[in-house]
Amino acid sequence: MALLDTLATAWYDGGRAPWWTRPLAALYGGVNRLRRALYRRGWLRSERLPVPVVVIGNLTAGGTGKTPLTIAVAASLREHGYRPGVVSRGHGGTQREPLLLGDAPDPRVVGDEPCLIRASGVPVAVGRDRPAAARLLLQAGCDVVVADDGLQHYALVRDVEICVIDGTRRFGNGRLLPVGPLREPLERLREVDLRVCNGGIAEAGEYPMQLRGGEVIALNGGERRTLASFAGRRVHAVAAIGNPRRFFDSLRAAGIEVIEHPFADHHAFAPAELAFADDLPVLMTDKDAVKCRSFALPDGWRVPVRAELPAAFHAALLACLDKPARG
Repeated sequence: MALLDTLATAWYDGGRAPWWTRPLAALYGGVNRLRRALYRRGWLRSERLPVPVVVIGNLTAGGTGKTPLTIAVAASLREHGYRPGVVSRGHGGTQREPLLLGDAPDPRVVGDEPCLIRASGVPVAVGRDRPAAARLLLQAGCDVVVADDGLQHYALVRDVEICVIDGTRRFGNGRLLPVGPLREPLERLREVDLRVCNGGIAEAGEYPMQLRGGEVIALNGGERRTLASFAGRRVHAVAAIGNPRRFFDSLRAAGIEVIEHPFADHHAFAPAELAFADDLPVLMTDKDAVKCRSFALPDGWRVPVRAELPAAFHAALLACLDKPARG
């Protein structure tokens, strides 16, 4: 975690990146440019599906709220008569071959985010071969495919691109990995159809998104309480997401005294890691909870959130789907 902290300071807080990151960033940028050129010229193949493809992603490493937005987009499409399905790489899982998830998928096999999305009721397929996984969704009756974290995965031809932006951290120092947090140059923003700003203040051309919660649910038994009921109490806060600070800050904003336990994104928890030497409550994100429900945590709670977006965003999404398909 020390190296990650050093890089995060360089990316977002004006720190100095280690010298060795500069040649790596130059190499990373060159490989990115070459890869995109190979796709543009057809030397690497992009597959077009017979249904629209909506890609959701970001330009920065770490969490920006892609998964809550994916769930919200799928729900919006259902409300407007579509039958959406979500395709995912399945980060953190071991599944290699394309797989259509059942009703109780194992996060150790298919990854935590696909399990969370599947729990929202939408069909989900995972696999390293995204076009093959997407075809499973078509066989299941889906008439639009939503690609979670797919902005840099060009094997699928996309009809709509949505970029999620961290409204607080934005693009950091604006440099490519690992000198900065960028997966692609900022110029890539000009190509996307819709930009969504998660938190903070949305800039011109961006749709604001807020993650709303207010409720906690027991890992065992499903008891529900308000998040406000923990105000003034000390809790262990567990987060294995791209930006744990966002979760910790949201709990503090609710008046909760937080003992922070950040883990690497997609971390596979062991019961001993949550066996704290006291009887304080343990609060965690929904994404982490899907991996911890089998643990004996008598005072363990998940804190679900939902993405709220303006009606103008949903209208713009539908308008994009009505446009002629991309080449």
